[in-house]
Amino acid sequence: MATSTLEQRPNPTISVSRPASFPKNSQKLTLWPLVAATFFMVSGGTYGTEDIIGGSGFARGILILLITPILWSLPTSLMIGELASAMPEEGGYYVWVRRAMGNFWGFQEAWLSLAASIFDMAIYPTLFVTYLTKLFPYFGIGHRGVVVALAIVVICAAMNIAGIRVVATTSLWLFVLLSIPFVAIAVLAPLKHGAFAGSMTGHSTSDVGLIGGILICMWNYMGWDNATTVAGEVHKPQKTYPRAMGVAVAIVAISYTLPFAAMWVTGISPSAFGEGSWADIAGMLGGPALRMAIVVGGMLSAFGMFNALVLSYSRLPLAMAQDGLMPHVFTKMTPRTRAPWVAIVACAVAWAMCLGLGFERLVTIDILLYGGSLGLEFLALIVLRIKAPNMERPYKVPGGLWGAIALSIAPMALLGFSIYHGQGETVMGMNALWFGLLVVSGGVVAYGLKRLLHPTGWFVKSSPEEQVAA
Repeated sequence: MATSTLEQRPNPTISVSRPASFPKNSQKLTLWPLVAATFFMVSGGTYGTEDIIGGSGFARGILILLITPILWSLPTSLMIGELASAMPEEGGYYVWVRRAMGNFWGFQEAWLSLAASIFDMAIYPTLFVTYLTKLFPYFGIGHRGVVVALAIVVICAAMNIAGIRVVATTSLWLFVLLSIPFVAIAVLAPLKHGAFAGSMTGHSTSDVGLIGGILICMWNYMGWDNATTVAGEVHKPQKTYPRAMGVAVAIVAISYTLPFAAMWVTGISPSAFGEGSWADIAGMLGGPALRMAIVVGGMLSAFGMFNALVLSYSRLPLAMAQDGLMPHVFTKMTPRTRAPWVAIVACAVAWAMCLGLGFERLVTIDILLYGGSLGLEFLALIVLRIKAPNMERPYKVPGGLWGAIALSIAPMALLGFSIYHGQGETVMGMNALWFGLLVVSGGVVAYGLKRLLHPTGWFVKSSPEEQVAA
């Protein structure tokens, strides 16, 4: 039975009681809709990876794209497989950290993720407009692009309010549609072996370099835990999550490497690749039709990523409000679709306010903040192995406690590398590292204010019907 205050819950680091927001007979996500949603929460296809090849060359670029999922994505997906199957609750990674280490660290986990989303989510409407202007330059004049970006935010918020099945089904169809032009590239490119030797598309060359390529690759491979926040809405999550993570990792890796490998054999210069260059290269390979398909696919990719991530991030305020860590208003849901509409609207407004930030700055700060939240998740995996050794784990990372510790080494090493490199970057005129630390400290301050103003937690109603009626 749910309680109205946090203090009434005994030992929240091991057992958490929360209102059952989603009835057992409600519609649930199955494997492939979850894979499609995860694909967009992490990747969205080959778009956005061009600078890796442009800055590192084909051989090193493809090697980076192949090694990164082994060192970065695979350990993360294994960690998610264990924790998501052991605690398949709405809120995902926030629930894991709170259960392992208590309310303070659970709050910090959610804070870091939501703060990262503020910078991350501004990227996708901007990318949508970038591809749209390739078809219709009209939208690149004045503030027309900003209007389009705001429209994307509103449409995706409305689709999420319409329900999780709408978002998941849309993701599945978008995945199929945006994959078609890259499949065509993979088929056509080998037929033009050596035909583009020394060719350039006229696109500006990338200047990100090897280190910048690694950081962009990390960004393109991060976000696997985003799919776990909807665990309460997944069919048989104990079995579905480990399978979905494995399938999604393979699909993302193939979607990144196969088109580049195919273009390599044409002899085209790697310096032809830069942000948004796939459209020009596709035009060289397959004519105006393939070029247009790539551009439309870029728009679908950006739309699909934003839409799926609205689904993920909006469940954090819901779960926190159910635990009394945020105002009760965030537990309000629509009667039919059970969508947390207040959380969706609040997040959408915050994301819309950051649409003017630049792409490279967003990547740098996004990795810094995401790294903190991912570190807490790996720590939760280790702590729960110690505090709750008998917890039922349908899927378990092998190797016992030391296996859990070893699993975190490579991802944390990569994050340390990215943070070190970020010392020379600036965000809003400030050193990126100091800016990240400022945002992190904001979570501590916010939790302190919450404790000061509401020491017993915000009131939480126990019935889903009461939440809808509120």
